Amino acid sequence: MTGTMQSAVTTTTRRAWLAVAFAAFCIGWGGNEFTPLLIAYAQQAGYSRVDVDVLLGAYVLGLVPGLLIASTLSDRHGRRPIMAIGVVASAIGSLTLALGDVAGFAALFGGRLLSGMAVGIAMAVGSAWIAELSKPPFDDAAQGAGARRASICLSLGLGAGPLCAGILAAFAPLPLVLTYVVHAALCVPALWAVLALGVETRTEGSTRTLLQGLKVPTAAHRRFTHVVVPMAPWIFGSAAIAYAIVPALVADELGQWALLYTAGLTVLTLACGVLVQPIARRLDDASSARAVVVSMVLMTLGILAAVVTALTRSPILAVLVAMLLGSAYGIAIVSGLLEIQRIAEPDELAGISGVYYSLAYVGFLLPAGLAALARYVSYPVMLTAVAVVAAACAVRCASGWSKHLDAPGGPAGTRYDGSSICQGS
Repeated sequence: MTGTMQSAVTTTTRRAWLAVAFAAFCIGWGGNEFTPLLIAYAQQAGYSRVDVDVLLGAYVLGLVPGLLIASTLSDRHGRRPIMAIGVVASAIGSLTLALGDVAGFAALFGGRLLSGMAVGIAMAVGSAWIAELSKPPFDDAAQGAGARRASICLSLGLGAGPLCAGILAAFAPLPLVLTYVVHAALCVPALWAVLALGVETRTEGSTRTLLQGLKVPTAAHRRFTHVVVPMAPWIFGSAAIAYAIVPALVADELGQWALLYTAGLTVLTLACGVLVQPIARRLDDASSARAVVVSMVLMTLGILAAVVTALTRSPILAVLVAMLLGSAYGIAIVSGLLEIQRIAEPDELAGISGVYYSLAYVGFLLPAGLAALARYVSYPVMLTAVAVVAAACAVRCASGWSKHLDAPGGPAGTRYDGSSICQGS
């Protein structure tokens, strides 16, 4: 009988991460459903290129507090209630965006802020929760499965949102309203899944104050600053180039199909990001920065391809850009998560995840920055400069190839894998 009870408990806990994954998927959906509608807001609502790119990046303002504060609150009060707040914020954000067709820019900006806060919670708290539920005593999945699961479910949501939005915008009535209502309805079962099926992993709340919780010592780890920080902004910087900048560059060649093309390019970018993640896991090496460097090389190549696209205005070449940058995004996000999971103490995992994703989402401000400069400098010139900076960051990551590999909580000279580091000159 004891064996039967143990088996039942094991089966239940092994599936617990799926509830969190579904919630993260729904929040990711809400965070990216806006992207393919950029052209619709510009063509139908009369917003300028700068306006729509500001709205695209606006949720970074909500995302960063969501990432940093939510992780601390989840350490104190548990993962479940904070993740539930994220789902609710995502639904309210979508409903606010639905009002934007009537209420204007302020409602759109507010909706994007709420969507950003929700994505921040999903990325910091959801990723940490999935990682915890993918380890004993909750699951006996392979090492690194938590990072891969968290990344895949978020990426699937980030891809499904624009796919649905693009289809509705092309074929359904009131697309600037219906898109958001569909997502808000999807959040209802996601909220139930978190509250009813999510297994709490933080049984003992942190005694640290909020200000103390905002301090993340792991963020000063030399491995983090030397290898992860130079790569992180390019995670969503590359994605933003692929599905915000490049589609706008070729939109005049597409006519009425521009919106559906943008949705397809967004989905293609994120699909490549998901499909490449098993390869990313195999590329990862605890003794080097191999996967990080490979992602940065792909990003540089993808941005250079975007330069050629800006010169030729070729929709076909834009597809290659999306595939390159999507693959780079997928390898980068997984390799970064695996790096921080190796250097973080258990109590700092949510906090360092928040810092990591905050840096990653800084890249989403790139389209707004380039749009503001476009009146002075052409896109081919600006993207060439961006490629040069990406190449410099790749060199910086490579310079930390096998450096600063001390394991958390272990004696100096202990590698991530428990082996000894030779202390030679």
